Amino acid sequence: MSTHAEDDLAASITRESAVAAPAQAPAAPDADRAVASRTRTFDNPRLRKDFADQGAFLYMEDFLAPEVTAQLVHSARALLDEVNRNYLPGHKQGGSVSRHTIDRLAPFIAELYRSKELIGWLEQLSGDKLQVSPADDPHAYALYYYTRPGDHIGWHYDTSYYDGRRYTLLLGVIDESSCRLDYELHTRNPDVPDQPGSVQIPPGGLVFFDGDKLRHRITPAGPNEMRVSLTFEYVTDPNMRPWRRFISNMKDAIAYFGFRQVFRQMTRGNSRGEDRA
Repeated sequence: MSTHAEDDLAASITRESAVAAPAQAPAAPDADRAVASRTRTFDNPRLRKDFADQGAFLYMEDFLAPEVTAQLVHSARALLDEVNRNYLPGHKQGGSVSRHTIDRLAPFIAELYRSKELIGWLEQLSGDKLQVSPADDPHAYALYYYTRPGDHIGWHYDTSYYDGRRYTLLLGVIDESSCRLDYELHTRNPDVPDQPGSVQIPPGGLVFFDGDKLRHRITPAGPNEMRVSLTFEYVTDPNMRPWRRFISNMKDAIAYFGFRQVFRQMTRGNSRGEDRA
């Protein structure tokens, strides 16, 4: 864990000890069955239309099966000691846990990310053939923590450095906060007026969007608040040009996961001959 994470977690130890992970994790559900139990009850043609009408954006207050939400909440609390905190003045303050740590300590999240039922349902919404992100992408699935006063992220797009589109699936995990997702639709469509919106995502809620089209931010956390979200990133083309890969890696190292996590994992992948497919 980084020095910043140690300092910040120590400062909030009293509150976080009250929400420590239970001694035993709940039984992990079958990811495909749990997703299918929900998606097969939805009015999917209407959801597809809503996604398109809103410029590749959809919000659902109640998406995940309760047993899936419970598993994610347990994992988020269990990984508190793994949080890497970062501060970029004027833009970002908060903590993150990358897919590489999740792979070691919370494998159910990886199973949910790769769920064929989930990917198939997202393909129905987007109209695109979706692929999982390459094995060396720390953002493929990651947890984001807002646990100290002022934790936030400013206005931005989830810019794709891949050759194709990148879709973000944001899942609510813990929300004991006043944080909101503020967003603006249609900002890159000159034929449609911008449309502002704001939601507070409860545990089990969903936001799905094209990262290059949605301008959004997370508003600052207040004292004694905690918010944790989980994001999944899916791509239409997993290829990335070398100069874009360098920019993406530097951004991830500085703003999210730390140099050790990003570049050590990349070196290991190269030494094993892993590709980005």
